[in-house]
Amino acid sequence: MPPPPLYDLKQFDFENPVVTLDEIREYNPQRHEMEQLSGIVHLEEDPVGVVGFKDLTHDEFWCRGHMPGYPIMPGVVQCEVAAQLASYYSKRFEILKGDILGFGGMNEIRFRSPVFPGDRFVVAAKLLKLRAGRQATFEFQGFVEDRMVVSGQTIGVPLKTE
Repeated sequence: MPPPPLYDLKQFDFENPVVTLDEIREYNPQRHEMEQLSGIVHLEEDPVGVVGFKDLTHDEFWCRGHMPGYPIMPGVVQCEVAAQLASYYSKRFEILKGDILGFGGMNEIRFRSPVFPGDRFVVAAKLLKLRAGRQATFEFQGFVEDRMVVSGQTIGVPLKTE
C-alpha cells in the first residue's frame, strides 16, 4: 500500500512552472543527458517542500537500451530526478553548504509502476531531516498522472569541487 501523497498535485499549474529550466540551471550543475528536471511548480520554506517534473521524450538516453522494444524509465533515473529536485531546493535556500550536492544515499525505495517515454513524471519532496552543514534527507514520491510510481528517501551531502 503506497503512503498518502505529500501534496494534492491537482492544485499546481504544470503548464506555468514557478521555476523554469533556465532557473534550475542556476543551481543544478547537471547538463546534457543527466539534466533530469523540466520545471518546478511549487516551493515552500515552512515546512520545506518542493514539487517538480520531468517531461519524458522518446529521445531519452535510456530509451534505446532499457528495454529494446519496451522502453521503461530506469528506477535509478527516477531516483536521480528526486535527488536533483532536492538538490535544487537545498542549493537555492542554502540549507547545505558546499559547491555542489552529491548523493549520500537512499532509503526505503519502492517502485510501484513503470514509467514510459511520453509520460510527465512528477516528483514531490519534503525535508525529513537536516544535519546542519552535513546532510539533508528528503522524503519523495513520484507520480504519473494520479498514480504513485515510486517513493522513498534521498540523502544529499555537500561536496567541494576543489
